[in-house]
Amino acid sequence: MGTAGDENVAILAFDIASLTATGVNILTVALGLGLVIFFHELGHFAVAKWCNVLVERFSIGFGPILWRKKWGETEYALSAIPFGGYVKMLGQDDMDPSQLSSEQIAENPRSYTAKNVAQRMAIISAGVIMNVVTGLLFFMFAFRSGIDTTPAVIGDLQVGMPAWNAGMRSGDRITEINDREIEDFNDLMRATALSSGKLAINAVRVDGKTYSVTLAPDVTGTRRRIGVTPSEGLTVYDGTTTKIPSIIPASAAAQATLPLEPGDVIVAASGQSLKSAADLNRLLSEQRAEPVTMTVSRKNGADDDSETQEVEVTVPPARFRTLGLRMDVGKIVAVQDGSLAAKAGLQVGDRLSSVDGRDIGGDIDPLQLPDYFGERHGQEVLVEVKRDAPRGQPEKVQVTIVPDDRGGWVEPPALENSPIAISSIGVAYHLQPSVLAVDPATMPTASDEVAATEGDDAAESDVAPTEDIQQFDELTKLELILPEGAEPDGLKDTTFAIEIGETNLAYAFWQMQQFPGRTVRLTVQTPGSEQTRTVDIAASLADDWFLPTSRGIQLYGLSSPRKAETFSQAFTMGWDYTRTSIIDIYLTLRNLVTQQLSVKELHGPLGIVNVASKVAAVGLAPFLLFLGFLSINLAVLNFLPIPILDGGHMVFLIWEGVTRSRPSERVVVAASLFGMTFIVALMALVLYLDISRWYQGTM
Repeated sequence: MGTAGDENVAILAFDIASLTATGVNILTVALGLGLVIFFHELGHFAVAKWCNVLVERFSIGFGPILWRKKWGETEYALSAIPFGGYVKMLGQDDMDPSQLSSEQIAENPRSYTAKNVAQRMAIISAGVIMNVVTGLLFFMFAFRSGIDTTPAVIGDLQVGMPAWNAGMRSGDRITEINDREIEDFNDLMRATALSSGKLAINAVRVDGKTYSVTLAPDVTGTRRRIGVTPSEGLTVYDGTTTKIPSIIPASAAAQATLPLEPGDVIVAASGQSLKSAADLNRLLSEQRAEPVTMTVSRKNGADDDSETQEVEVTVPPARFRTLGLRMDVGKIVAVQDGSLAAKAGLQVGDRLSSVDGRDIGGDIDPLQLPDYFGERHGQEVLVEVKRDAPRGQPEKVQVTIVPDDRGGWVEPPALENSPIAISSIGVAYHLQPSVLAVDPATMPTASDEVAATEGDDAAESDVAPTEDIQQFDELTKLELILPEGAEPDGLKDTTFAIEIGETNLAYAFWQMQQFPGRTVRLTVQTPGSEQTRTVDIAASLADDWFLPTSRGIQLYGLSSPRKAETFSQAFTMGWDYTRTSIIDIYLTLRNLVTQQLSVKELHGPLGIVNVASKVAAVGLAPFLLFLGFLSINLAVLNFLPIPILDGGHMVFLIWEGVTRSRPSERVVVAASLFGMTFIVALMALVLYLDISRWYQGTM
């Protein structure tokens, strides 16, 4: 048994280890970013020396000089602002552009302006060339060391977004977009965000069947997107170093006969071998009302080479949490291309009114429609919808549909403002925030919830009575509150608030299922009143309505190693990555100009340091990959035809080479002033964006 002193020593040791790791991480980031800048300036410096130009100062950083040392004729310095650097040559000074046209300075044979056009072009382009070379080297060493990438396998689809509308499914692997080979999920995101026009996508189903779709990306956000997330793998998450638990507290998995442990690999379930998370989710959906016995591969020790053993873990079914409220159904907002619903003639804007003669909202809870259709796969279902007429009352339209064998809620509204999908027929609809009915028989009381969670001896709670919510009241906000003393469940806030509005009730309901240990508080408004009131409600577990998926098991994202076995292979992989990175940067600039990519996607110095710090914490190889991409970015952006940048100087040199005369001092000064103003304005913008993200907690 340990003592209090032992605990204090352990805490102190943990704090010292944490601080040491943070310090090493900061030092790694500083050295890495400094190297990228250093190699750029070294290119200018080396070629200037080779051309016998007098280099007056070599500085890493801008602004006030913190440290300086003169060796030979050159002063070497570290300056206060670390986001850049400069080589100051005789006759070339961005702070004094008139030197470029000074005849007096040009008379000095060691001045920059005394050199011929070819030599000056070599000096100006040397920094960019050096960054391309070092970027290639960074990529080579990263691939030679080996990196983990995220395969381009679809996890969740945002219902109603282009990928879902086109009929793509969880588990599909995207192989090509617009004839561009897709190696990983980052390729997928870049190919989508940096494209123009429609996307021609080639993909492979879980069963190996290939297919092609053409779709138009969504452009309502800050970048083009199709509405997909990366897939999970089959390894249980190790939450020991984060606040995200391996198993969600109060979930079905938390009640397993034998606890699942971090690092367990799920290899089979109900006797069926598993190859992917899609296989696991399919099986859990098919057996949603039954306990599922999972076979996991578990290491006997903490070492990587520890022996493994297979352990069987039985996880009970997970029941939906309900509030005893029946909400109104909204209009259909999406119909999948080529789906059963589309073939039957259902349209966006239709409102589902009844199925098999049963009223939706009265006889059938709109939340249970996905299960109603899924349970009747292979059978005829009579569907009635109300369709707006050009003039007069909405008309009633009846169609008969035979649903596919796809269960309810297999494509959940896991992202904000997602509608509910009836996957077995291919339609999606929103819930309206208006209460159609309050069911006292199913709405639990305070004592019901406490008894369900703590046993018969539980104390009384402060949950409001049913009468506090009436028919036609509107829900404006749902809050998930972590009870005092409860085990953390991965959400950073004790109170997780979701604004409902017209399109977010389905998402709020799904989050209520994902965090079953939290109590529910609703903000309610009576129509015609500006006053709102809060109501604490005890959620109850449905008797015969079961969740289809993870049951509270947190899984690592799917990853795949990419490693070059030889330096020749590393060079090939590095070169391909360099070429692709250069192309992507130019596509980014194009989409910024055409406004297909928002400037809100840009990151400034603070954002770069933040990303670098996170990547460095993962490992050296990912950090080298990041430095390579940063080096290529510096090369491309520095060579844009903007005065005071290397590209702007190259424009002046091309002009001089063609016309055989230098631009006038007036032109050079005016252009340099414009360039300086543009760069300062751009820096102010990205710093503002960085600070905004930090303030909003999204950095």
